[in-house]
Amino acid sequence: MSSADPRDELVEHLPAMRAFAISLTRNGAIADDMVQDTVVKAWTNIDKFEVGTNMRAWLFTILRNTYYSSRRKANREVADIDGVFTESLAEKPAHDGHMQMTDFRKALGELKDEQREALLLVGASGFSYEEAAEMCGVAVGTIKSRTNRARARISELMGLKEDESLEMTDDATMSVISSSKVSSF
Repeated sequence: MSSADPRDELVEHLPAMRAFAISLTRNGAIADDMVQDTVVKAWTNIDKFEVGTNMRAWLFTILRNTYYSSRRKANREVADIDGVFTESLAEKPAHDGHMQMTDFRKALGELKDEQREALLLVGASGFSYEEAAEMCGVAVGTIKSRTNRARARISELMGLKEDESLEMTDDATMSVISSSKVSSF
């Protein structure tokens, strides 16, 4: 067995690797990048190379795998040459949700105790009107009325119009003020 470092043999295969890469990619610049990636991968994983086996075959396998990995990755990517897609992406600042949550908590605190209790039981806790009515010791219609008035009052206190949505950070808060929750029970 030779005591020579297998890394010394890498340079010998560069022209053949570049030719193979060009045949795969049909693009000189991309081929050069692939050969470079292959050399880096081979260099960092040289301990996995079995001395005495075919270095060229090992390098070509790495190159081929690199090529197919890049193809799979390219299939998942969206081409956006002019930046049209990127310009349409936007994320609402986190502070907007926090500010609305602060306003919501303040409005919730201004409700009458019975309305707040009904709203929290039905909206936030997910109890049915019947369950909430039983817990509070009142008629189902009373819970429905308190919940409806509480939702209307919160919308009024927060300055929301009927068709305007409130962008909150959690589903529980949205269910508290959602008028569709009223009709679902």
